[in-house]
Amino acid sequence: MTRVRQISRSALPHLSMALMVLILALAAQVARAEIAPFVGSYTGSAEMERADGTKQQRDLSVEITENKKSFNVQWTTVTYKSGGRTKEKSYDIEFVATDRDGVYAAAQKKNVFGHEVQLDPMKGEPYVWARIVGDTLTVYSLFVDDDGGYEIQQFDRTLAEGGLNLDFNRLRNGEKQSTVSSFLKKE
Repeated sequence: MTRVRQISRSALPHLSMALMVLILALAAQVARAEIAPFVGSYTGSAEMERADGTKQQRDLSVEITENKKSFNVQWTTVTYKSGGRTKEKSYDIEFVATDRDGVYAAAQKKNVFGHEVQLDPMKGEPYVWARIVGDTLTVYSLFVDDDGGYEIQQFDRTLAEGGLNLDFNRLRNGEKQSTVSSFLKKE
């Protein structure tokens, strides 16, 4: 004969908290499993093509790492300008799992309670998120400009033998501004 034990009401908050911790831990494990094939350091170069047809040489690097909560993507672009000048931009964004499979929110700043939150595009800050679909990790950045227009950048990093294929597109108010396609070799 099976005996059923009744849980007291005072134990319910503790069980609820334990269940919440278990769910968060499982979500973090799933996120790490999805990102695992992408983890590594990659480098390459490419010509960026602008909407007006002009081209500009760039060196590209990206490092994708796992962390306790999910994963980090850090990338650097070095642009070569006329007269031998260079311009370097670097970004480092931590992503955390959301309640949607394969969709990750950027944890770019902490709120007053110490929780990581998205930046606010209405304050001129980028709204960033990522998703993993099959063998492609995509990072999106949405910017809202002062007059209410928008710019969206899309970085598709697709697993390939020996590295990643990178496809970058930048649209402003629906019009293509620039594109880059390159192979980034895994170091």
